[in-house]
Amino acid sequence: MADHLFNNISLSGRGGTNQGQMKVNAGGILWKKQGGGRAVEVDKSNIAGISWMKVPRTNQLGVRSKDGLYYKFIGFRDQDVANLTSFFRSNYGMTPEEKQLSVNGHNWGEVDFNGNMLTFLVGSKQAFELSLADVAQTQMQGKNDVLLEFHVDDTTGANEKDSLMEISFHIPNSNTQFVGDENRPSAQVFHDKIMSMADVDAEEAVVTFDGIAILTPRGRYSVELHLSFLRLQGQANDFKIQFSSIVRLFCLPKSNQPHTFVVITLDPPIRKGQTLYPHIVMQFETDYVIESTLSMSDELLNTKFKDKLEPTYKGLIHDVFTNILRALSGAKVTRPGKFRSCQDGYAVKSSLKAEDGILYPLEKSFFFLPKPPTLILHEEIDYVEFQRHVVAGSNMHYFDLLVRLRTEQEHLFRNIQRSEYYSLNDFISGKGLKVMNLSEGPGQGEGGVRAALESGDDEPVDPHLNRIRNFAEDESDEEDEDFVAEKDDEGSPTDDSGEDDEDGSDSGGEKERPAKREKKESSSSKGSSSSKKPSKDGDDDGSKKKKPKRKKDPNAPKKPNTAFILFSNAERENIKKEKPGIIFTEVGKLLGEKWRNLSAEEKQPYEEKAEADKQRYKDEVSDYKIQQSANVESGNDSGSN
Repeated sequence: MADHLFNNISLSGRGGTNQGQMKVNAGGILWKKQGGGRAVEVDKSNIAGISWMKVPRTNQLGVRSKDGLYYKFIGFRDQDVANLTSFFRSNYGMTPEEKQLSVNGHNWGEVDFNGNMLTFLVGSKQAFELSLADVAQTQMQGKNDVLLEFHVDDTTGANEKDSLMEISFHIPNSNTQFVGDENRPSAQVFHDKIMSMADVDAEEAVVTFDGIAILTPRGRYSVELHLSFLRLQGQANDFKIQFSSIVRLFCLPKSNQPHTFVVITLDPPIRKGQTLYPHIVMQFETDYVIESTLSMSDELLNTKFKDKLEPTYKGLIHDVFTNILRALSGAKVTRPGKFRSCQDGYAVKSSLKAEDGILYPLEKSFFFLPKPPTLILHEEIDYVEFQRHVVAGSNMHYFDLLVRLRTEQEHLFRNIQRSEYYSLNDFISGKGLKVMNLSEGPGQGEGGVRAALESGDDEPVDPHLNRIRNFAEDESDEEDEDFVAEKDDEGSPTDDSGEDDEDGSDSGGEKERPAKREKKESSSSKGSSSSKKPSKDGDDDGSKKKKPKRKKDPNAPKKPNTAFILFSNAERENIKKEKPGIIFTEVGKLLGEKWRNLSAEEKQPYEEKAEADKQRYKDEVSDYKIQQSANVESGNDSGSN
């Protein structure tokens, strides 16, 4: 029978809901999060029960697995319910249970335990249900009340403002479901039942690694690995992360350095303040050897973790940590593939958004570390482009690599050594990725960037770059001076729009303009000196005839704004209001500091606007050049007549 495919199906949990796509076939159920990331797969043989429930405006499918997990999928139409019910009967041999939702608001009812799920029933209808795997602590309050406290999971609650933290049950002594006695009241019976099924925090850590350096979120933490979660305990911050939120592990040695990265990729990410961290980047000393003994019973070690864990480990710390975490979480580990740099390393040095780091070309992805940690899957890439690295002219000791995604987002990796070109080009070509050099002109064959890199010629061979330079040279000095007077941008500290020099210095005006002023001042001082050199034109007074400055064409396109400038324009007035009387230069410093502290998500709106403005500028330049050419031709025609 054909697969059943459903779009806009939400997976509901204590941390909120995530939309995605769901596929149901004879082998099981697969749900993938929209935009990539987390996926849920339940094999047919692992399904313990299925249920339907009518919820506001739609239907909910409940799937309970044999290993105790419970999934709630929301967004099915009435006709979908009928079709899937027939499918489950014929292919799974299961008839979904029909549940009804209680909406009368009563808070007195009965409790039903099904696996590790607690369901609160009002009459025969369900008021709510809880997964006991989310319960961290349970305690008696008086003789008749039981308080349940839930895991403070820093991943499931990352995208939600509100999260369920605790709930209290009142069990009177007259309760007939949990029968007690004088020494053990009904509430105590209920409490003990919860304790036997909940994933309480009282469990001892399986193993602890002390003093681990973590680069994002930055700090030194004690890392505890438990049976179902890991905990990062630092001096200022603590994070608790369920193993179900771990998507993948990366173990990546640093080239020619005595450290190794271990990266834990999460979905959903953890939150620190207003910043989300989808990657936890740890740094271990590569040659550091440890010996650890696991705190785990022999029964559990020989049953659930048989052939996965050993009682004692001795070896390099990053290998021990990765192997234990992989066994406990079930996550896969990615290590360096076949790529080797010219220095026999696993990565190439580069920079991204003004941050120096290293780029790992992996078998199925590119990973830039340590900051900002950027993971790019090969399947997400539209094309890559090798670009010339230009600093005040042509510099072929380095080149840049542009990676454009299918979502039209771009990542520009700068300052890559020229000697790495062959290794990167062979790797990218071997992966079947599209290589596009927009700067190559017609009839050049393999010219453009590649020809320059291979020939070692430092002379400009990029016609596209020359056209941009020629157009920039036609702009008057007056425009630059006006630009400085009107805008206090002081240079973007993390600008990646191409307006900055690739070595980190600003070529957008802040570095070059003072040089222009110095040149003017020096020339004027020479003019006032008593000893004057005769001019080339033969004037005895030595005065030079200044060329009249060309007036700026009012029809010329307005240059695009960078993301930092757009941010500055939006925040400048706020800073002036917060600090009345602040001097002009201090405003720019505060803007630069605020920009550096923004997260990638907070910068994204400004970068999108800057990209749109850049495209606007390109279109207007194209139209402007066509118009200029037409005006020249019409002038020639009129002159010939």
